[in-house]
Amino acid sequence: MALPCAADPKRSTYPLRSILAMHRFSFRASLLAIALTLAPAVARAQQGANAKTSVRVTMRALKDSIQGILDRAVADSAFSGAVAVIGSHTGPMVTVTAGRQDWQSVYKTTISTIWDLASLTKVVGTTSAMMQLVESGKIDLEAPVQRYLPEWTGTNKEKVTVRHLLTHQAGLPAFKTYYKENASPDSTLRLFINTPLDTLPGVRMVYSDIGAILLGKIVERVSGETLDRYLVKHVFTPLGMIDTRYKPLREDRYRTAPTEIDPWRGRHLLGEVHDENAFALGQVSGHAGLFSTARDVEKLAGAYLNGGVFGRGRLARAETIKLFTTVNDSTFSSRALGWDTPSTNSSAGHFMERPAFGHTGFTGTSLWIAPQHDLYVILLSSRVNPSRNNSKIGPVRVAVADAAMRALKPDVVAAIEARGPTAGRR
Repeated sequence: MALPCAADPKRSTYPLRSILAMHRFSFRASLLAIALTLAPAVARAQQGANAKTSVRVTMRALKDSIQGILDRAVADSAFSGAVAVIGSHTGPMVTVTAGRQDWQSVYKTTISTIWDLASLTKVVGTTSAMMQLVESGKIDLEAPVQRYLPEWTGTNKEKVTVRHLLTHQAGLPAFKTYYKENASPDSTLRLFINTPLDTLPGVRMVYSDIGAILLGKIVERVSGETLDRYLVKHVFTPLGMIDTRYKPLREDRYRTAPTEIDPWRGRHLLGEVHDENAFALGQVSGHAGLFSTARDVEKLAGAYLNGGVFGRGRLARAETIKLFTTVNDSTFSSRALGWDTPSTNSSAGHFMERPAFGHTGFTGTSLWIAPQHDLYVILLSSRVNPSRNNSKIGPVRVAVADAAMRALKPDVVAAIEARGPTAGRR
């Protein structure tokens, strides 16, 4: 007996219409099963796409905000040009440039413009070296300064420790105008070595260039290298900071921002340190003299946010970084070891709080790092061009830091604003 054939509807056991219906049901069920399986992945992909779009919108808004701040500052003659970088341990997120290297220059400001860091030298250079030498056990923070500089003698100087120098509690005056002596670097250094204390150590905090000069000399005595060579070998080269040095190369003058028309030297300064005492000391000192670019300062900031490592180079161990960037005594001052921390009217703005740390430079530079937010804020400018009698940089620093926090950490900003300004910095 012939078997029924599906192709022959008259001889089929099941009508063709029923068979097709069964196939359609099975196909739809399969599609539904696939859709249910893929639904979480599709949702995650959509969320990821939305998150990326949100990040792009936030970064665009932040860039526009900072661009407006810097452009208005140029129009207001706060500086002829500047660069600001907002970043994290993974690198820069927003980079903004404005204006030109000089009021009459044809060269626009870029991330490769070389700036006189002024007192950022204290943290970019001297503090970096001190961290390494303390970490290696070659320098003891509690040791008297005279252990390393035995010629540093005078009333009560035997009581001053390395920690006192780093926290500006050594009892030293803020500065001395020894450059006016028009002496050699060696004789100028002797004048600083012989400077008597104003007070006993630990009595008060007085921000002192002289302490940083002494720290630079301690680095040299302990390491057996000049300060500039030590920093290039042990800090800048390992971190890839190829443009950071004392005394910029002559061939880089075209991308170096001028500073002041200096009445003492009788010329517009370009590629030579602005600080007069640093110049008198031979342009290499612990308190001032370094030049650098935004691209290089990014690398140092990245190392601080990445446990002391940037690329293949290492600055210091994470615990050493924490030691140096933690406020020494908050009831006494806002100072950490070498670094400062946020305080009332700080250039860190209104929303960065400890354990954030940073520093400023007289020429118009600043660096603030907030490890709790994985955030750094760099602002480099030459506000002393053509004259140091220009104090408009202060509000610009605050505006840039606040813009970064508002855009990237709105919840933190909202909490601080709700708490109110009377709560103070923590």
